[in-house]
Amino acid sequence: MWFHRPVIRVVPLAPDTWDALAVLFREGGDPRWCWCQYWRLRSKDFAALKVPELRARLAAQAASPEPPGLVALEPDPEGAEGRERAVGWLSLGPLASYDRIVRSKVIPRVDDRPVWSVVCFAVASSARGRGVGTALLDAAVTYARDRGAVALEAYPVLVEPGESIVAESAFTGTLPMFERAGFMVVADRASDPSSRHRRVVVRREL
Repeated sequence: MWFHRPVIRVVPLAPDTWDALAVLFREGGDPRWCWCQYWRLRSKDFAALKVPELRARLAAQAASPEPPGLVALEPDPEGAEGRERAVGWLSLGPLASYDRIVRSKVIPRVDDRPVWSVVCFAVASSARGRGVGTALLDAAVTYARDRGAVALEAYPVLVEPGESIVAESAFTGTLPMFERAGFMVVADRASDPSSRHRRVVVRREL
């Protein structure tokens, strides 16, 4: 059987792609209330902000010289010709810009090198299983390298063979997808021991 699969285009978040990303985030799940600010703020600072304020922070970051992440776009089958819809999101940037990680007592700091971090993914429910996460991660490697990053770090979920995991618990990605992209485990605990799914620290040299 032959079928057409829309081409996915990955670009940095910018004012012209903000509206498409906002539609994706409003689908539900963590992005709807977090607006990808959870890792960028200390716990007390994050708790002090309302959803509209978190959304405004991401919108401001989208208009900054250093975009806060990458958006996966595809032609919108229900929109006007040339219109695209966001089907995925990946947050990345210099580790120093993620205040919660810098101050974390749980996520190990491997060394003092100026690495970049990938901290979360969001994929539209209608686009899961189509390689959107892989496309975003591949683009993240190129994007970070082009901007002078010495290495790219991430905190994926460690899922045991045969173990299932819901999408909402895998927002930092899963270890196999990072291993396929050339990342290696550099620290084996990056989550509270009481949590059901453990995260590890992985890194790829650039």
